[in-house]
Amino acid sequence: MAQRAARRGGATQASSRDRRRSDTRDPRDGEGIIPVLAKTVRQVEAAAQRGKIRPTQRTAYQVVALLVREERARVKTDATISEAERTNVMTRLDGIATILAKTAARDTSLLALLADGATVSPTAASMRNDMLRAAGREVEEEPEPEPEAESGELPAVATRRAVPATVIARQLANPFLAPDFSAARTPRPATNRLASWELLSPLFRSFEYGGDATSMPLPEASEVVHGIKDLVLMPHQAELVGAAADGHRTFLLADEPGLGKTAQALLAANAADAFPLLVVVPNVVKANWAHEAALWTPRRTATVVHGDGDSIDGFADIVIVNYEILDRHVGWLGSHGFRGMVVDEAHFIKNKTSQRSQHVLALSERIRERIPRALFMALTGTPLINDIEDFRAIWQFLGWIDDKKPRPALMAALEATGLAPSDPGFYSAARTAVINQGIVRRRKVDVAADIPARRVADLPVELDGAMGRSIRAAEAELAARLVERYESTLAARAQATSLSGVGGGADSGAFVDGIDLGLVRRVAAAELKNTGNGVDKGDNVFTLMRKIGQAKAELAADYAAQLARNVGKVVFFAKHLDVMDVAEATFAKRDIGYASIRGDQTPKVRKANIEAFLEDPSVSVIVCSLTAAGVGLNLQVASNVVLAELSWTSAEQTQAIDRVHRIGQTEPVTAWRIIAAQTIDSQLAQLIDDKAGLAARALDGSDEEVGSSADVQLEALVSLLTDALEKENATSAAGTGVSGPAGDAAAEATAAPLAAPSVSPFSPFSPFSAS
Repeated sequence: MAQRAARRGGATQASSRDRRRSDTRDPRDGEGIIPVLAKTVRQVEAAAQRGKIRPTQRTAYQVVALLVREERARVKTDATISEAERTNVMTRLDGIATILAKTAARDTSLLALLADGATVSPTAASMRNDMLRAAGREVEEEPEPEPEAESGELPAVATRRAVPATVIARQLANPFLAPDFSAARTPRPATNRLASWELLSPLFRSFEYGGDATSMPLPEASEVVHGIKDLVLMPHQAELVGAAADGHRTFLLADEPGLGKTAQALLAANAADAFPLLVVVPNVVKANWAHEAALWTPRRTATVVHGDGDSIDGFADIVIVNYEILDRHVGWLGSHGFRGMVVDEAHFIKNKTSQRSQHVLALSERIRERIPRALFMALTGTPLINDIEDFRAIWQFLGWIDDKKPRPALMAALEATGLAPSDPGFYSAARTAVINQGIVRRRKVDVAADIPARRVADLPVELDGAMGRSIRAAEAELAARLVERYESTLAARAQATSLSGVGGGADSGAFVDGIDLGLVRRVAAAELKNTGNGVDKGDNVFTLMRKIGQAKAELAADYAAQLARNVGKVVFFAKHLDVMDVAEATFAKRDIGYASIRGDQTPKVRKANIEAFLEDPSVSVIVCSLTAAGVGLNLQVASNVVLAELSWTSAEQTQAIDRVHRIGQTEPVTAWRIIAAQTIDSQLAQLIDDKAGLAARALDGSDEEVGSSADVQLEALVSLLTDALEKENATSAAGTGVSGPAGDAAAEATAAPLAAPSVSPFSPFSPFSAS
């Protein structure tokens, strides 16, 4: 094996040189950062020639200029490329810089965006990440971690702070806050048995084991809605409002999407008199929250913070702010005197090192210091994204734990069990104790029988032609690269063992019978770590999935068009803009009316497109971005969803489907996942389904087998490498005539024909039939 690895190493070096000659720096290649920058700067140039540069295009101009600077600096210091290649790339970058200069000559106000110290808005940062992803580079979703702040201390940030004038007027009008003596009602531990125990890890593990309880005890639903007339609550909604009226003040509201969490939060705040109320939400649902506040709490005024907040009402009862601009408003928000705080899509704060998580946690501490029994609500239909410890930041926001241990109320509940982590039954009792702090989890099938069932149907498609061959070649190349690393590591291990004079026994670690799964995971992790840093040439797992999405785009759009003609309106979801472009072109060619929801649209355009899909019979399909339309939309007019691309998380897939499967839906909902047969796409679909099992077990007490909690990207690479090694071993066994079970299995694996793609038995027609 070591000799085979050495031979392959020489061949791979040669192929690496060949790939480097045809990588993103070749001007004939359509991949990489330079074509993305060139396309964008041409669009801005065209707008300048028309004399109509919109704010979005100004932002694009700034982002292109910044990326050109970064790319020039990177290429200058990249020792892995030749001088000829470096000259080629620098020439192309100079061409983009020339277009930037000509555009600035037409509109000199653009020069201010390039000055030292020019503000880079959150929109610009998001656009920069989108361009890097479009170039096949992986980017960090979060900014660099800030130093941990002390309890209640707001993190320091580089961006400027804003204090709206009306907020100052309110502070002058109300210089003192009324005293609050509610802390006396907080339970205190009666004993001190658990003081020396490390309790956070056992608490998290208690949710891995599942259990009977899924929700805290709630009072019976009351027909009376506090202060609200002519509105009807569903029983499960009224139960939570009743709990707030009875004095409960912390809730992890983890109802499945579509069960009305926004209404419950607003009415709970009304029942608890938790005004002024701070609501932190994703940008796309700010307007929806203001609309819901006017509907459910009409006696309370709501204000939405945009930009520096110049237009907000500082005297409003409900202040709605989005995560992206929280950094510039944390100063006055922390001293505004809020009596309650709601965090919508609370899984956004799962990464405690991110700046937005630190701001949310610090604000909750500031509010808790002033109002010990303030109302805190974390809303999310998908609280578990990757791991059980995604709970940590949410629990800390709610005041159940701090960085090291449970807080008094939870500690009192744990002490009351009379058990320690070493005792049988502790995990079940601890899980119940945490749930009783305020976890509320209801499923549609249990509390909303009038909402029809939903199902996910996979539609395998064959990728034919040049695109299909290119994808299969790219996947094979990625697998070969992983196998090469695996075998070279084994060879190095064997050589080190030989030089040290240690035998090849079981304790040496040099040899493993069969595939070394530990080494497989390390090789996959190294590949994921190197992704996007220029170490490896060729496709990585992210660019490979993007190519698969591009190849599936027209097939998925054709299927959506057939659905629209046969069963009515359809919601089409894609992850990348170029996939959306292909889908829209296909619908236009098929004479199918469509609207679209994208991240770069103005609120006015977004609203008009949604209304067109909901109200115009001629608009049969709405083409949605997974990131821009995954939350905050009610599209119950459709009952069919087409998922053209797979996400990296089951949560994102669930959120997309639940734009249709929610209160008000009258028909069974089907989500059609378009899967590229005989590619990594099918493995990714299985991994996503495994992720869904994790949430089912942790929150719903399900006995369903829990999939791995590691990142799906890593698991996809592990699966790809394992399959490649098994095929190689099977081929070797067949070629050497190995007999016995191993040889028989290898021969069977080699001889097994590929399964033909199948259409879901529920589908009334084939996705391959002519339109």
